[in-house]
Amino acid sequence: MRSAFAAALVVTAGLVVANMLGVAAAEAPTGTAPVRTVSVEGVASVPIPQGASLEAADAAYRQGMAAAMSDGLGKAEYLASKAGVTLAGAQSIDEGGGSIECSIKGGEGEGEVSTYAAYKGEEPDIGSVTRGVSYSIRPEAAAHPSIAPKKRARHKHPTAKRAVASETCTLSAQITLVYAIS
Repeated sequence: MRSAFAAALVVTAGLVVANMLGVAAAEAPTGTAPVRTVSVEGVASVPIPQGASLEAADAAYRQGMAAAMSDGLGKAEYLASKAGVTLAGAQSIDEGGGSIECSIKGGEGEGEVSTYAAYKGEEPDIGSVTRGVSYSIRPEAAAHPSIAPKKRARHKHPTAKRAVASETCTLSAQITLVYAIS
């Protein structure tokens, strides 16, 4: 019985010593410096057709992401040059999603009216269900639900032609980039 107690005591003491050595090893400096990084947001806007098909919407979103990557790289290079460091490879890339905003412009000369319209096409694959594509509807859109040309007095020889209303849509894409610097 005494030998079993002594053996248990020796094993317990051995585990305590091993645990202290393991903690000391984990806290010891590894000799590797942490990687220094620069993080930037790349943003871009590209046109998207109103009523775009899924293929056209995805193509526009990918074009926007590529432009956002270029924007982010340019920002990172600028910041690195100002800090006197050089960029290494990208450490992480985060797709930040996108949005589509459409507007209708029309009217005449200085009386030109611009309102916001709903996008009627397919939603591009932006990757994250929680982010989704957002549609911008502004309060002033309610004040101008449609654009109707102004009524003009009839003249035999009008001096100016009426402007035709045009609808444009823009897709915006955001990318977060983290680059290592040295």
